[in-house]
Amino acid sequence: MFGSRKPRKALSELEHLVMGIVWARPSVTAEDVRTALAEAHPMKESTVRTILTRLEEKGYVQHHVEGRTNVYAGMEAPQNVAAKAVRQIIERLCGGSVEQLLVGMVNNDVVDEQELQRLAQRIARRKKREE
Repeated sequence: MFGSRKPRKALSELEHLVMGIVWARPSVTAEDVRTALAEAHPMKESTVRTILTRLEEKGYVQHHVEGRTNVYAGMEAPQNVAAKAVRQIIERLCGGSVEQLLVGMVNNDVVDEQELQRLAQRIARRKKREE
């Protein structure tokens, strides 16, 4: 339903922490990431470089070289990554049905009445624009 592009491998918790730093800045080095995470999750710079390499292999970041330093940037905004992850969930667990996912979210109190109303308003505005 959503295309046959191979899904990107999911982020581990540590990779997600690193991506949080990458997404918060236009570009980062391994030392930038290590410093930003030093208090919450101390790591060696070599560990951070390994994680960044893994993230690049998975398609989350890309790098260019400045002098002898790799400088990394995210390839997509976090909301785009989230949307693609939700697509995978819809395909795997809901038979491709967005409606089935939303009904499950409503039934399990993941989405409240106010959120549903806002969503309905956005859908109505979009339909109006397309007419």
